[in-house]
Amino acid sequence: MAKLLVVDDDKNLRLLYEQELEEEGHDVTLASSGPEALDYLKGSRPDLIILDISMPGMDGIEALGKILAKDKTMPVILNTAYSTYKDNFMTWSADAYVVKSGDLTELKAKIKDVLKTRGMLA
Repeated sequence: MAKLLVVDDDKNLRLLYEQELEEEGHDVTLASSGPEALDYLKGSRPDLIILDISMPGMDGIEALGKILAKDKTMPVILNTAYSTYKDNFMTWSADAYVVKSGDLTELKAKIKDVLKTRGMLA
């Protein structure tokens, strides 16, 4: 399937996403912060980034700006516990916006949608 980068400061959520998304057939890499994700992107290019917004230090919106400044074609799904960020125009450059849930059905569907839209899935 696809090579995914999951960026979230919550270790348990990272592990849950890794397990669930690998079961879907994806190759999953984990990062715990925006700077860690940016370091990873220096040497690798995932097919899609799943990016938390609320993180200490560099938040996901700032990380999104830096990611897209380097590669404006990079597909990104913002994944956050707060629906209020959806009104922030800075989030509009992401391909999708998903409110976190213990049920990853919506996130998995958005991953498939974005990958299909980007021509990475048949």
